[in-house]
Amino acid sequence: MDFVTITLQVLLALVSLLLILLILLHKGRGGGMSDMFGGGVTSSLGASGVAERNLNRLTITLGVVWGIIIVALGLIMTGGMDV
Repeated sequence: MDFVTITLQVLLALVSLLLILLILLHKGRGGGMSDMFGGGVTSSLGASGVAERNLNRLTITLGVVWGIIIVALGLIMTGGMDV
């Protein structure tokens, strides 16, 4: 394996862990798995509107980055892209 492939794999692992963390930080909307773990309980300590929007933006951005890394790794490993 070359340097680019290893770098992309390490970056993929880091982005994946961050994405999991950010998804778990989202406020539960109720009626699903979040209720099972106490997400259905309303609290005044919840995220404000601005914080929730920023969390959404960061999660979407990391999701797009994750997808781009997956496609790049797929192209490199199948020989569709010479690096």
